[in-house]
Amino acid sequence: MKKISTLSALLLTACVTINIYFPAAAADKVADEVIKEIQGVSTQEKSEPEARANHGRLAFYYAVDRILAVIISPAHAAGEADLSIKTVQINKLRHTLKQRFSVLQENYASGLIGIKADGFLVVRNLSEIPLKNRNQLKKLVASENNDRQTLYQAIANANGHPEWYVQIKTTFARHWLSNANIGWWYQTASGAWQQR
Repeated sequence: MKKISTLSALLLTACVTINIYFPAAAADKVADEVIKEIQGVSTQEKSEPEARANHGRLAFYYAVDRILAVIISPAHAAGEADLSIKTVQINKLRHTLKQRFSVLQENYASGLIGIKADGFLVVRNLSEIPLKNRNQLKKLVASENNDRQTLYQAIANANGHPEWYVQIKTTFARHWLSNANIGWWYQTASGAWQQR
């Protein structure tokens, strides 16, 4: 019984350390900023209920960060990154993603592509695409997914924590879904497809 308690305490401590160390609120802010820039959406263009919902989520993350900052020693808290996104590589990726968005937007609207639960794209209805256009759409989706993956790693690297890739990817996945336009298809956590 003592071994189980010790192991449980150790695992709990490890999980808490990871959650404390990764700046979740800063990641949410960066993800939202980058995605809105890519989609050409200003913060004023979101509907009032959507804006309130996003504000509520961000307020929750900021509150959690503040509470944890009180619990953690100031020396440890000072070491947290603010998730800088100002590098040549990140700027280039943002530009590329923004340029590609207009073509992707047409395919989102038609339902040919959808956003998977992990935030990456997938061709949903290959049979509805003329044979001559299939490879082109597959390449478009593959390029987008590759650039998203590279962006997440570049953000982690730019902040001196390459191990943050998974948390950054997870954060962006939530924001790709929450920033999807009405009519776009997305995959739920259970794997089912729904239209926003």
